[in-house]
Amino acid sequence: MSGNGRPAFAPLNRGFNATFRPGKLSLGLVVPLESYATGPVPEMQRHVERVQLAERLGFEAVWLRDVPFNVPSFGDAGQIFDPFVYLGLLAGQTERIALGVASIVLPLRHPAHVAKAAASVDALSSGRLLLGVASGDRPEEYPAMHLPFAERGARFRDSYDYMRRMAEDRPAFENAFGTPHGQMDMLPKPAAGRLPLLITGGSQQSPDWVAAHGDGWMTFPRPTTAQAQVIAEYRARIAAAGQPDKPVMQPLYIDLAEDPDAAPQPIHLGFRAGANHLRVYLKSIEEIGVNHVALNLRFNQADIETTLKRLAEEVLLDFSA
Repeated sequence: MSGNGRPAFAPLNRGFNATFRPGKLSLGLVVPLESYATGPVPEMQRHVERVQLAERLGFEAVWLRDVPFNVPSFGDAGQIFDPFVYLGLLAGQTERIALGVASIVLPLRHPAHVAKAAASVDALSSGRLLLGVASGDRPEEYPAMHLPFAERGARFRDSYDYMRRMAEDRPAFENAFGTPHGQMDMLPKPAAGRLPLLITGGSQQSPDWVAAHGDGWMTFPRPTTAQAQVIAEYRARIAAAGQPDKPVMQPLYIDLAEDPDAAPQPIHLGFRAGANHLRVYLKSIEEIGVNHVALNLRFNQADIETTLKRLAEEVLLDFSA
């Protein structure tokens, strides 16, 4: 049981266990930790130092994105660097903070490469990897890799199954991505025996499949009443599948106003507001079952280091373990 009397989530690796607690909300940050509101490409200045600062301040996780191409219609190049290369760097430059990806686009990669890279990061970070997975939402990337966008749902499912089997010892199975014959093995194995796989949105799967197969769910911001409903439905499907409860997380774009009492004003997938409103909002979604929020500072107008420290002093303490 957890400290608040609710059944604990099934334990996985160190990052998963620290980030996700039943009935509680933790806070993370979306990388890059900088403002770049006027264009799609960040400067990536002091990026490692800012992640280290986030760790010292007590944020539970940092989240990278899988953006292979700077697609004009998408308008965001993410952290520029390949997520697994960057995760390797961060694993060696941090000690505690969970290292998340939100999310790897499975249909664009061979699952053997994803499984190998992910297990390597998990081992090198002593079990701090949180692997979000998705089917992808940028149609332009698929022809660039000579892949059919319309088949991404089936490719996602086959890739997901392949990766799960790679955690076994010398697996033998047939799959659309290949047929390991059981006489060879993939090393290293994940730190806790399996990777924490968090499914993003629907990923072109049925809601029942998402609830039954993922270790958690990444969904998108909605009005609180609507978010409460979709979370309740997700957890009802988990129970119907005879499985223990699983965590839910969401992103949130914020622009932290200098005045702590500043009223909210909408921005893309979030709001500009003072710390007091942000804290009230986060408490409201904690109450409906959100377990983690990844804060995105892309549209933040204030200095990033100052904002991180203010978030730690004025907001984060209310959501610490």
